[in-house]
Amino acid sequence: MQQTPHTRTNTRHTWPALAAAASLAAAGLVGLAQPAGAAQDTAPVHRLTTARSCAVATAPDAMACKALRVTSGSDTLAPSARSAHPAAIPSGYGPSELRAAYALPDTGGEGATVAIVDAYDNPNAEADLATYRAEYGLPACTTDNGCFRKVDQRGGSTVPVPNTGWAEEISLDLDMVSAICPACHILLVEADTSFLTDLGEAVNTAVALGARYVSNSYGGAESGADTTYDSDYFDHPGVAITASSGDGGYGVLYPAASPYVTAVGGSSLRPDDSARGWTETVWGGAGSGCSAYDPKPAWQQDTECAGRTVADVSAVSDPATGVAVYDTYGTDIGWEVFGGTSAAAPLIASAYALAGVPSEGSYPASFPYAHGDALNDVQGGTNGECAGSYLCTGAVGYDGPSGVGTPNGLAAFTG
Repeated sequence: MQQTPHTRTNTRHTWPALAAAASLAAAGLVGLAQPAGAAQDTAPVHRLTTARSCAVATAPDAMACKALRVTSGSDTLAPSARSAHPAAIPSGYGPSELRAAYALPDTGGEGATVAIVDAYDNPNAEADLATYRAEYGLPACTTDNGCFRKVDQRGGSTVPVPNTGWAEEISLDLDMVSAICPACHILLVEADTSFLTDLGEAVNTAVALGARYVSNSYGGAESGADTTYDSDYFDHPGVAITASSGDGGYGVLYPAASPYVTAVGGSSLRPDDSARGWTETVWGGAGSGCSAYDPKPAWQQDTECAGRTVADVSAVSDPATGVAVYDTYGTDIGWEVFGGTSAAAPLIASAYALAGVPSEGSYPASFPYAHGDALNDVQGGTNGECAGSYLCTGAVGYDGPSGVGTPNGLAAFTG
């Protein structure tokens, strides 16, 4: 599905503007995400509006990427700090802000490979990745130096047809891995289509090629086939597999519902004057709830879901506190701001990579539950209606939209 062309205004503003974005979000002035191909909101530029990079999936077992692109109101967003080229600073959080917010180290990850699994091809993926990394002074990650590799779902070089929406997702994913783990190698596995059977084969290929960390920034409706998909595609002991919980609010998507993956929810992330220097609340678009098909893993102890509960952990996903991304495939060329749990899934996969190789036979989704004191507890905010339950409300301790919390260093991702 191709996205609707639009005109992007690239503006530069100062950090206090972030408070304005937060106020707009709190007041409900962040536009609802729109399916690709939908007419764009014609609201004034000060109103932050977004569009889905991928249309909502409606066919059985079809998946949609979970990237949300800011389409207007970007002048309310803060610029990235400490880039290599201050005169051309993009809007949105960059590597230094993200690592500072989550107390993640600037070094580590050497020898680790983080796999990104997406559908269709981004012909400009490597070139755009190079621009992002150069902007922020990160080491080059190229095919020639062995850091970057792109393969099809079978591990070969016959890439699928290009798609502008999924290309945006790919750029977002590659940039988030770069931001969190600059020393990691990146394996991009492009599935032939957005159906789960192809994406699942791509996951298996990523693991077969040696990736111990696999990010999946997509999801679709649950189905009775999910337990079969669990065993066919996602049951990889000793591999940290992450999946976006969604960007449509309260409700469960697959593969986030798989007990074999780390389901990644979303937060709104803003600087403040606390000791941490940042504060987080539940992002209203994050997916959460009780799976209708998948069983509860042993490490989950919450009481209102007999089966699997989504999510496990979370990270920044709110477009109003979005991340900087560089993407040139399509009509909106250059620096953009993105949100969605698509940003959070590769961020968490990269945190696992920094934390070290998971133990043999382990299921890394269990690790954060054993290290709750090494996470930021996300409190406040809601992603929908569930009678005030923790399943849709930011609560003390575990809650659905944010799981057991957001990274506070690496201890929660070891095991």
